[in-house]
Amino acid sequence: MANEGCALIASLFLSLSALADHTRGIITSMPTRERVVALTFDACEADKVMHLDKPILDVLKLYSVPFTIFASGRFVRDNADSIAYLSKNLGISIENHSWSHPRDLRALSDADVLAEIDKAGHEIEQVTGRKPTLFRFPGGHANDHLVELAESMGYRVVHWRWAEGDPVRAISADQLIEQTNERTRPGDILIFHINGRGWHTAEALPAIIESLESRRYRFVTLESELEARY
Repeated sequence: MANEGCALIASLFLSLSALADHTRGIITSMPTRERVVALTFDACEADKVMHLDKPILDVLKLYSVPFTIFASGRFVRDNADSIAYLSKNLGISIENHSWSHPRDLRALSDADVLAEIDKAGHEIEQVTGRKPTLFRFPGGHANDHLVELAESMGYRVVHWRWAEGDPVRAISADQLIEQTNERTRPGDILIFHINGRGWHTAEALPAIIESLESRRYRFVTLESELEARY
């Protein structure tokens, strides 16, 4: 009986260890103690055509900080010229955020999930000339099985440690600035939106960038930082 109990405990421990290993497949921050952060922006498009937020782009160009865009395939298709320009002339990496940005990929079949990822990846490569290597689940909704599916296609899954919440119109620019200053830690991956749904993001970004830089934070390219550390 004692042996059976020990075996059960060992089995549970192995199961928990395996779950932890899979969970680590979702990158929520860069593994470093250096004062570095990565700026990322989601460019989502479901059933309504959306466009790049020019005021946000103007701020990013003014401050010359690196950033990454996680774009849905439909968004890339409908903004092909702008996306191609950012990628080919400014060196901005465009990463995979599914094709049609379903609310929750966990509700789809495996075949549909694979199609969402594959179709978006193909569109991004066609427009930018570069195959995306990172994937972000819409809304951050994922489980171990879906992470394994994405990884089986050659992607690393990148989310965030905490969310800005900038698609919520009620979150003001001052609140975005305050929460970013309070919550940011070395290695954080900051997530905003650049599809017209980050209501006060353009207002907040200058103060956020200046404040973090004054605290000796350095903005890094997400892709190169992850490649160096994983």
